[in-house]
Amino acid sequence: MAVAGVTHLTTARQEFRAQVPDWFPIDKDLVVLASGAVEIGLGAAFVALPKRRRLIGGLLAAFFVAIFPGNIAQYVEGNDAFGLDTDQKRLARLFFQPVLVLWALWGGGLLRKRRETHEGPV
Repeated sequence: MAVAGVTHLTTARQEFRAQVPDWFPIDKDLVVLASGAVEIGLGAAFVALPKRRRLIGGLLAAFFVAIFPGNIAQYVEGNDAFGLDTDQKRLARLFFQPVLVLWALWGGGLLRKRRETHEGPV
């Protein structure tokens, strides 16, 4: 996540702009910069705050849900970015977003039962 966030701010900035919907009322570059900062923060927090992994996993999953309209817009508006240069490729990309949501929930331990000890939940 942190690496993806850094690319928002540097090498892939133009590519990420293609995923910001034309109808979104905030400047595309500002959206890309802000989402990159969020990705850096979530990625760093996931590593630095292991006791908060459930919270961070939930926030990361919510982030993936929040940016999904951008992926839909890229498909609907026919914007080329990240090698997604056909409608078929852009459509196929949409099916990977739920995988990212599940990955975040799994990484945060939200899809596993909490272990119980004699002292209570861990």
